[in-house]
Amino acid sequence: MQTFRLCAGAVLALALSSGAVLAGHGHAGLWNVSTTMDMGVTIPPEAVAQMKAMGMSMPSAQTVSSQVCMSQADVDSDKPPPAGADDSGCTTRVTSQTASTMNAQMVCDGKMKGTGQMQVAYAGTDHYSGSFSFQGTMEGHSSKMSSMFKGDWLKADCGAIKSRSAR
Repeated sequence: MQTFRLCAGAVLALALSSGAVLAGHGHAGLWNVSTTMDMGVTIPPEAVAQMKAMGMSMPSAQTVSSQVCMSQADVDSDKPPPAGADDSGCTTRVTSQTASTMNAQMVCDGKMKGTGQMQVAYAGTDHYSGSFSFQGTMEGHSSKMSSMFKGDWLKADCGAIKSRSAR
């Protein structure tokens, strides 16, 4: 379960932090961000059979939605935010960027070891969508995960939601 939390935390931080995908492409204000994650957990067939016999369901893709406030400084940023907690050992860098796309790579050399790729497509300044994949090991166990995400600008006023640069 610790492995799942570490892995999910890294993916969520990258995908839900719209600053990673909005660098110079969006509006400051409130964004609705949705991410569907597939943790790609490999479970031995005998364990699957045993879990089913006990009435347990298998892990499947999970969708998480949130509202994120982006300050103008967040939108103007040219670098993705950290991938996870300070001890995650992951760094993210933009590998290519155009007016309508961005590609980034994550390299992890901490509890998580491996590489990840992110692709983003922009539909104007009010919408983006993309995907993220990671392959490597987590605490010695082979891991492969992927996610699809999208963001839609809602309005300029964030209300009580604070931007990541204001935290």
